[in-house]
Amino acid sequence: MRFRHILLATTLLLAAALPAIAQDKPYKEGTVWSVSFIKVKPGMFDVYMRDLASARKQLMAEAKKQGLIVSEKMLSGSSMGQGDWDLMLMVEYKNWAAFDGLSDKFDAIALKTVGTEEKQVQMMVKRTEVREIVGDKVFQEISFK
Repeated sequence: MRFRHILLATTLLLAAALPAIAQDKPYKEGTVWSVSFIKVKPGMFDVYMRDLASARKQLMAEAKKQGLIVSEKMLSGSSMGQGDWDLMLMVEYKNWAAFDGLSDKFDAIALKTVGTEEKQVQMMVKRTEVREIVGDKVFQEISFK
């Protein structure tokens, strides 16, 4: 019986301390980044970038204008091996809530800026000839308080 009282008292103390511990984080949460890692086939970088620019530039500009995204960036660099990426496409969102209903909103923008769904599919199929998506990740930016 005494063990149960000690266990209950310990549990209550820990439960009371958790909010204080959670509030004492040494960092603050910031924007959320969606990142795609792309491997462009040898000799096809400029071809891919021209194709990407034709639609992505307008799509991202409209998304920013509508407040769906905060910013977007592209980073290019050398790959460290055959399976490694050499282009990073980054899109910054205000927070996790920005993802609610996002697909429908981007579909509407793509229909307006790129064209019909059939045209969008043709464009994506064409891109598979010059690049491979190595992976996608979503990160939240953090910074020290």
